[in-house]
Amino acid sequence: MNSIQTISAQELEILKRVDTPTICNVIELFEVRLRNTGYMDTRIQACFPEMPPMVGYATTATLCTSVLPRGGELYAGMDGQLATFDSIPEPRVVVFQDLDVPSAAATFGEVMCMTYQTFGCTGLITSGIGRDLDQVRGIDFPAFTNGTICSHGYHHIIDVNVAVHVGGIVVYPGDLLHGDCNGVTTIPNHIAGQVARICEEYLEAEGYVLDFVKTGKRNLKGWEDARAACGKKIDELRERALKSLK
Repeated sequence: MNSIQTISAQELEILKRVDTPTICNVIELFEVRLRNTGYMDTRIQACFPEMPPMVGYATTATLCTSVLPRGGELYAGMDGQLATFDSIPEPRVVVFQDLDVPSAAATFGEVMCMTYQTFGCTGLITSGIGRDLDQVRGIDFPAFTNGTICSHGYHHIIDVNVAVHVGGIVVYPGDLLHGDCNGVTTIPNHIAGQVARICEEYLEAEGYVLDFVKTGKRNLKGWEDARAACGKKIDELRERALKSLK
């Protein structure tokens, strides 16, 4: 596997404080991908919308729960998965593609999530479904799924650190992910540090409009002026973002 481009601890901390829609807005400034790409669709929902944003590098896997695994061992392959974690920088986000469509049983439960948390993971995303949500909430472990179910079925992991298809996008090992109550997006690794540094200024730009409407004044000219100031600041940020790519 090629080396994974990472960002600083300070930049990671900034990303943890910013909501996912703002991250998407800032990525747009760099014009490195179409605006309707790079984020997961409505099949992927936050199990715990009240939790703060999740940020981490993807450690990926595929799984099956509908048939008995070869050898008959439930949760087969998890030891091999854990053995590969050191190839992905921390913090990590476990990303599963459920090969059963529709999903037959749970991708994760309490024991798995506690294990992943111990091994440096900050959250989990699956195209499948989960269980033990009260217990997983209790350990403050963000999870994003396509639903819930009560049984683990014949859970076994097939492949690890491969490209997976989740929520309408392909996620590669080492991709930087950001998710909150609004959904999950990838952050292109080569601009991730710059995205973090621009976020606070982007929020300041939006603040021109928000501060005006919070006054309660029904003044169209004042609103238009605030919008113009916001647009000017965002244009400046876009110019800086594009210049940084040259």
